[in-house]
Amino acid sequence: MQFTPTQKRAATWLGIALLAVLVLRALGPVLAPFVVAAVLAYALTPLVDRLDDMGRGRMPRVLAVVLVELIVLLALVSLVLLIVPVLVKELPLMREQLPVLFDRLHAALSPLLAEFGLKISLDLQSLRAQLVDYLSTGSGLGLGSIWSSVKMGGNVALTVVGYLVLIPVALFYLLMDWKQVVARVLELVPPRARPGVDAFTAEADQVLGQYLRGQLLVMVVMAIFYSTGLALFGLDLAVPIGVFTGLAMFVPYVGFGIGLVLALMAGFLEFASIKALVMVGVVYGSGQVIEGFYLTPRFVGERIGLHPLAVIFALLAFGQLFGFVGVLVALPASAVLLVAVRRARSGYLASQLYHG
Repeated sequence: MQFTPTQKRAATWLGIALLAVLVLRALGPVLAPFVVAAVLAYALTPLVDRLDDMGRGRMPRVLAVVLVELIVLLALVSLVLLIVPVLVKELPLMREQLPVLFDRLHAALSPLLAEFGLKISLDLQSLRAQLVDYLSTGSGLGLGSIWSSVKMGGNVALTVVGYLVLIPVALFYLLMDWKQVVARVLELVPPRARPGVDAFTAEADQVLGQYLRGQLLVMVVMAIFYSTGLALFGLDLAVPIGVFTGLAMFVPYVGFGIGLVLALMAGFLEFASIKALVMVGVVYGSGQVIEGFYLTPRFVGERIGLHPLAVIFALLAFGQLFGFVGVLVALPASAVLLVAVRRARSGYLASQLYHG
């Protein structure tokens, strides 16, 4: 069977793509900070270019890069600091409410166990005293516990520190030389294929821009939703927890999970009743439904042309293949793949292979 030159080129590019996927999967932990830095550089380069143009040559590009990177770092630090008032308020409440919660738990469990004839000794009083002492003395925040945790998870700690150092450094150099990096990559494209590649990159750039705008809109809407919902239930820390949950959704699942735990803990400590479960169930349950079945498919999936099922599949597939970093880049990468599939489909429908 003879293959046409077009088929040979298609097979070659398919082989290169499969090899790239295997390399990315094998070197995932090493490439992770550079992939994150590249995604951030792609998103932030237009802002750096705009600042550079506003300076009209009087301001070195390095200053624009440093300014943009500082803004991003401050935004991330501010997001983390939203948790601080939650912890500052909840730790004293925890010391006050734990005795009450344990007394209620003991009063509720004792008759229930007696009805079933269970003779289980629950030394809740002793456990309550130990937890209160643990929180009152601050031993839970002591150096001994921290050192023990560091020893147990030394590799994880080193990985996190490495990411915190590598990502800003890689981002700085990519922002400085983004245009040169892109130009050098495009130089490898044969001249006869340059028009098609340029059209593909232009379409992919448009799709990715729509994705970023859609994701930002989802984050803002959900931050308002969670803050309002928690406030309607009377939670004092509704605004910091709600804003954190919404803005942290740029990391799928993780931001939502942390926000849910914070809201549940704050609700139990403040209300000390089943109202906390009702609050979290209603607000976060309805929020997940609205975000997962309406906002993300409409403002993110619909803008980039992905079906809601394709959005879910992309998150699961990329997460399985590349771990946490795969979840981060799932939708942007899917948007680029979608452009490639569209063009491949159009080429196939217009080819002699389709028409016989």
